Amino acid sequence: MGRCYEWGLNLPLRFWYMRLNIRHVQLADYDAVCDIFLAIVRPGDTYAYDPSSTQADAIHHWIDYPQATYVAERDGQILGTYYIKPNQPGLGNHICNCGYMVAESARGQGIATAMCQHSQAEAIRLGFQAMQFNLVVSTNVGAVALWHKLGFATLGTLPNGFRHSQQGFVDTYIMYKQLQAPALQ
Repeated sequence: MGRCYEWGLNLPLRFWYMRLNIRHVQLADYDAVCDIFLAIVRPGDTYAYDPSSTQADAIHHWIDYPQATYVAERDGQILGTYYIKPNQPGLGNHICNCGYMVAESARGQGIATAMCQHSQAEAIRLGFQAMQFNLVVSTNVGAVALWHKLGFATLGTLPNGFRHSQQGFVDTYIMYKQLQAPALQ
């Protein structure tokens, strides 16, 4: 393991050598983030967002609504993006929710893994105690395998929880990971 000082995490050395910079989204990134968002939601096979979403929808759902949005870039090119927000308001706001998207051209390079590890560190920094994914589509086997590899447990299955554009109704999973012990009050 190597130490990535930028994130304050112990990460496998391959991420250190990826020269991947994960930072808060900036206005200049909006077009690239929207391109990634729209390319991923249009097929209707992994996210519940409307496949006919517009750039304005992408900005609202992915950038404006969450607590924070980040981009993963290398050599000035946006390769992926993620958001973090409280999973629930009020008394449920100690658990966060995140969403991750990687540009098709950057898949298989460890970008999603790096973003998920970064998001866990950010979640702790922001005071969250756990992370929950509410709607992981069962047919998105790559994501399900990655989340399990990164320590997330499948807490439950929602039968027919997603209207897959090609496979019809498919199950979805609720996935969860404790990040830090609950603070005693």
